[in-house]
Amino acid sequence: MSAITAQDVNKLRAMTGAGMMDCKKALTEAEGDFEKAIEILRKKGQKVSASRSDKEAKEGSVFVKTSADKTEAVLIALNCETDFVAKNEAFQALGKLICETAFASKPASVEALLAQKSGSLTLAEKITELVGKIGEKLEVSSYVHMTGEAVVPYIHAGSKLGVLVSLKGVNGKDVTEAGKDVGMQIAAMNPVSVDEKSVDKTVIEKELEIAKAQILAEGKPENMVEKIAQGKLNKFFKENTLVHQAFVKDNSKTVAQYLDSVTKGLAVADFKRVAIG
Repeated sequence: MSAITAQDVNKLRAMTGAGMMDCKKALTEAEGDFEKAIEILRKKGQKVSASRSDKEAKEGSVFVKTSADKTEAVLIALNCETDFVAKNEAFQALGKLICETAFASKPASVEALLAQKSGSLTLAEKITELVGKIGEKLEVSSYVHMTGEAVVPYIHAGSKLGVLVSLKGVNGKDVTEAGKDVGMQIAAMNPVSVDEKSVDKTVIEKELEIAKAQILAEGKPENMVEKIAQGKLNKFFKENTLVHQAFVKDNSKTVAQYLDSVTKGLAVADFKRVAIG
């Protein structure tokens, strides 16, 4: 085997982005074969990923892509361990690649997304490759695909929180600003659902159970418990479902009233909120 030269090491480093010593060790182990050396570096990445599997990835960024006609969008969250890495150029490039791939392929789940190919590698392998370079745990924690009459994204400052809002009753109007206003509302107030009809039954049962326990503890008559509990539940809906919340930009209106004032019949069909950490 011929000696591994500095030029060889630099070439492998340019190809992979791995450290100088890692490249030299990989080339030595691969006896100068670049393809084998790249595979060795990938395996190192897998080891790094496995060794950091118990670490918490509570930093990162959200990424969004919307169709030109604003009727479709994807939102993904790519997590890492430190804010320093979240701002890294390679991390940001990977997040954008994953988002672009998600938009193009529209997989059914995070697992299906990670199985998508980008060039000769799957996205899972791309993530593992970057783990090997930066030495931090990386993971796609969320993936959302949404369609509608108008789908508007809202990314909160710092890219740590993203929202997709699907609006109906658009009537050919440009409702981008209204969608962003509602996205800001969702980011700030974190509603549990669009309205009371879409609240999960288990959430309703839990709220009623808590309300009844509080009412009995206050010594109220048993024959009044159901009525008072229903009143408490209605208050919960008002405070925690999007359309009934007071609009953050104008507390004299609910979100539903604000949208109706923008264009008659405009309403929220669906929303998704994705936060890092």
